Amino acid sequence: MSIGNSPEDDRNFPAEDRDSIGRALQQARIAAGLTVDEVSASTRVRIPIVHAIEEDDFSRCGGDVYARGHIRTLARAVGLDPVALIQQYDAEHGGRPAPTPAAPLFEAERIRPEPRRPNWTAAMVAAIVAVVGFAGFTMFSGNDGRTTGAVAEGPAPEKKTTSPKPTPTKPADPKPVPSESAIAAVPKDKVTVKLTATDDKSWISAKAHDGKLLFDGLLLPGESKTFQDDERIDLILGNAGPIELFVNGRKVEDSFESGQVERLSYTKGDPEAG
Repeated sequence: MSIGNSPEDDRNFPAEDRDSIGRALQQARIAAGLTVDEVSASTRVRIPIVHAIEEDDFSRCGGDVYARGHIRTLARAVGLDPVALIQQYDAEHGGRPAPTPAAPLFEAERIRPEPRRPNWTAAMVAAIVAVVGFAGFTMFSGNDGRTTGAVAEGPAPEKKTTSPKPTPTKPADPKPVPSESAIAAVPKDKVTVKLTATDDKSWISAKAHDGKLLFDGLLLPGESKTFQDDERIDLILGNAGPIELFVNGRKVEDSFESGQVERLSYTKGDPEAG
């Protein structure tokens, strides 16, 4: 779900009637039921910068590149289209800088190597080494001839080689196929919550009973998250409609609407015990 002006709204209304970037982000955050602290925790953007951006003050971002990055991150956290906001920022701040043209490459002239002169000294050394090596080889080959003559009186008996018998391999046991009832095997001494985004993304926040943040971010379509705690798990669903919820191995049949913000808490036992 996207909160904000659609392309049809931009065609029907002049540019000056559109909300500013900061106001659009602020209204979307309020509509999602999120505080500045919660947005800062999920995006890692510091709280003063979030306040400054919502007031259309981008001087604290550290430059256009960082400002675009913060706008893109905050837009995704509150469910806005980041592309439209980046285009609006570029239009209001002079657009992106033109890329620096690459310097032309010139092919270096090929230098022809000069013909090499024969190295007569190396040739003479090689010839001397060859003569000495041949003389040494002749000397040792004569001694080896007498020795090998005594050995070569008869052919050595051939040893019969037996090929090893193939060892039968035991077929690997088929891996068990997980069934849908596996989620029911949850520990009874803990609270277990599983969230799955079905057909749309949703911003979720999960905390343990002691306030420890277990997860804070977007859950894309098809993704799942499972959380466990000894006593209680607190949830905030920014877009509860596409969320499929299992608590302690049982599916929660509550029908959430798209765009609806839900704050839920569950403890050990049945989902109704939360």
